[in-house]
Amino acid sequence: MAEAHVSIENEKQYTFTPELRKKLLLGMAVGAGLFILGVILMAIFGLKHPGDAHHALGGGGDGHGFHWSKRVFANLWLHGVLFTGISLVGVFFVAVNYVAYAGWVTTLRRIPETFGYFLPFTGALLLIMFFVAGHDLFHWTHKELYEVGGEHYDAIIAGKRPYLNTPFFLIRMVIYFAAWYLLFMIIRRNSLAEDQLQIQDFSEGSTKFYNKNVYMSAVFLVIFGVTSSTSAWDWVMSIDTHWFSTMFGWYVFASWFVTGLAVITLTVVFLKEAGYLNVVKEDHLHDLGKFMFAFSIFWTYIWFCQFLLYYYANIPEEAIYFHERLVLHNGVYNPVFFGALALNFIVPFLGLMTRNAKRKMTLLKIIAGAILIGHWLDFYIMIMPGTVGPYANFGLVELGCILMFGCGFAFVVATNLAKANLYPKNDPYLKESLHHEVA
Repeated sequence: MAEAHVSIENEKQYTFTPELRKKLLLGMAVGAGLFILGVILMAIFGLKHPGDAHHALGGGGDGHGFHWSKRVFANLWLHGVLFTGISLVGVFFVAVNYVAYAGWVTTLRRIPETFGYFLPFTGALLLIMFFVAGHDLFHWTHKELYEVGGEHYDAIIAGKRPYLNTPFFLIRMVIYFAAWYLLFMIIRRNSLAEDQLQIQDFSEGSTKFYNKNVYMSAVFLVIFGVTSSTSAWDWVMSIDTHWFSTMFGWYVFASWFVTGLAVITLTVVFLKEAGYLNVVKEDHLHDLGKFMFAFSIFWTYIWFCQFLLYYYANIPEEAIYFHERLVLHNGVYNPVFFGALALNFIVPFLGLMTRNAKRKMTLLKIIAGAILIGHWLDFYIMIMPGTVGPYANFGLVELGCILMFGCGFAFVVATNLAKANLYPKNDPYLKESLHHEVA
C-alpha cells in the first residue's frame, strides 16, 4: 500500500517540447497535403472518368446529380461535429465531477479541462461550412421544398419549417458555441485562480473558487443537457430530414462521451509514459477503464433500443434509415455498420471486463484506440449516407481530415497543458485523489 502515499513535490510541469511541436505541425501539414491532393484527384478524375475515379480513388461523380465536392464537405462536417463532441466531453467530464464532489479525478482533471479550447475552431468550421455547403449537406435548405403546389413541395419537411429554417439554425449554432465556451472559460479561469492562492490548509476561504466552479458546472450541465440533444438534431439527424428518433440525442451524446473518455485515457497514458503524472496511479487508470467499459455498454444499449424499435415496428418511413445503411447504396455501408458495432461494443466489453485489464496502460491504449476508430465509423454512418449516398469511401480526403483534426486537437491541448500546473495544487480534494484506492 506504499503507493497510496504519493507526494506532489517532485511532480513536473508539462513542457510542450519543440520536438513534439514539430511532429504535430508536420502531422497537420501532411494531413492538409493529403486532403488537398485527394480533392485535386477527385476534381480531375471525378469529372473526366467518373466511374473509374469512384472505384480507384473513392470519389467522383457519375453524372446523376452527385458532385465530388459533396464528399469533401461531408468529411469536414463529420470531423467538425466529432471534435466538437470530444471538446465538449472534456468540459462535461470536469463539470460532472465538480457537481458530484468527486475527489478521485483531481490529479488528472487538468487534462479534460483543456479540451474546451478547441471549441472555437470547430465552431468556426461548422459555421463556415453551413454557409458554404449548407445546400449540399442539408436537403431541408432548398426553398422549392416549401412552395405549396410546386413540383418539389414536401409536406413533411414543410411541417418542420418552424424549427428547421436557416436563420433559426444559425442562431442556435451561435448560441450553442457561445454558451459552451463562455461557461468553459469561467470554469477554467476559476480553476487556474485557485492555483494562485497562498494557503497552508483548506479553510473556508480556500474553497471559494472550488465552490464557484460547482455552481458554474451545474449551470453548464443544465444547458448541456438540452443543447447536446438539440445540436445532435440540428447537425446530424436533420441530414435525413424525413426520419427522426426520440432517442437520437442520447445516442449522439453516448457516442461523444465514450469517444471523449478514450481521448482522456490516451492522454493520461501518454503523459505517464513521458514521465509526467506520477501522482496518477493504477487506481485512477482503473476508474478510467471502468468509465470506458460502462459507457461502451451504455452506447450499445441505446444503439440496440433504437434499432430494435424500428426493426420491430417495420414502418417504411422509419425503417428506411437502417435499410439505407444495411442494404441500399450497393451495400457500401454494411461492413462499416457492423464494424462500428464490433469496435464499440465487443472490443471494450471483452477487453476491459477484468480488473487487471483496466490497470494495464498498453491494453488501455489499444482499446481506447479501437474505441476512437469505432466511433469515427459511427459518425461516418450517421452522416455519409444522407450526404454522399453510394459515393462514400475511405481515401486521401478522409485520411487527411483525420490527421489534420487529430494533430490540431493534440496541439491545442498540449499548448494549454503547458500553461498551468498539471494538477490543481490547491484543490480541496487533492489529498483524497493522492490516496485514491480502488477496492
